[in-house]
Amino acid sequence: MTDAVNSELLTLAHDIATRAGALALQRRREGVDVAATKSGPTDIVTQADRETEALIRSLIADARPNDGFFGEESDASGGTSGLTWVVDPIDGTVNFLYGLPAWAVSVAVVEGDPDPASWTALAGVVVGPAAGETYRASAGGGAWLGDTRLAVNQGVELPYALVATGFSYSSETRAVQADILRTVLPRVRDIRRIGSAALDLSYLAAGRLDVHFERGLNPWDHAAGGLIAREAGAKVGGVGGAAEGTAMTIAAEPNLFDAFEALLIEAGYTA
Repeated sequence: MTDAVNSELLTLAHDIATRAGALALQRRREGVDVAATKSGPTDIVTQADRETEALIRSLIADARPNDGFFGEESDASGGTSGLTWVVDPIDGTVNFLYGLPAWAVSVAVVEGDPDPASWTALAGVVVGPAAGETYRASAGGGAWLGDTRLAVNQGVELPYALVATGFSYSSETRAVQADILRTVLPRVRDIRRIGSAALDLSYLAAGRLDVHFERGLNPWDHAAGGLIAREAGAKVGGVGGAAEGTAMTIAAEPNLFDAFEALLIEAGYTA
């Protein structure tokens, strides 16, 4: 895709994510109830998740009816244009439920199948309505927070790295993650568990974090945030040259990425 096309897609993604963020924030102020659980009792969905995704899907369909759609709360649909919108209507639903401000609307558009191993991310927007912040990036166009161009922290050595992570909804997987943290925590500055991968990756781009790593992320969790981090100078991927995805997602400045990847392997991480 050309820079002009990517810019047009970014403008549309920005407009859609902004409108969706306003709706979700309104619903948060009105009060939130759990609509259903998914993989387990801690894996929840609210009516606001469903309503926000429905709005995003309708706005995309109106503007680009030939594009595909892949969202967290509804069935995926293919398209004929070669582009797919990868959407998390509310990333950080537990934070949203409890009234914590760390939740976001994540909207990305990718070329190819909605699989991070093969897609090319073209544009992505992460809106944090509670903080009034909008992170955005297009392929080759840099990453931005408002009028400020973003760049990851440079020259951070592993012992001084502020590291963000997240935990699985599966109690068995959480136990494994806790074991890995026993090795990781003494070797870095500190750990943060913010509760939204989209925000973690955006904060990394803004220099508020040095590393993000997490097992179990779905495409909608990192599609927009991963592009924002990359355009700010981060390396984003898995372990051993794999693409970012369910097995593992790491994002950091390239030299720090390599050091942290080695630490994960030392800690016993296996795909």
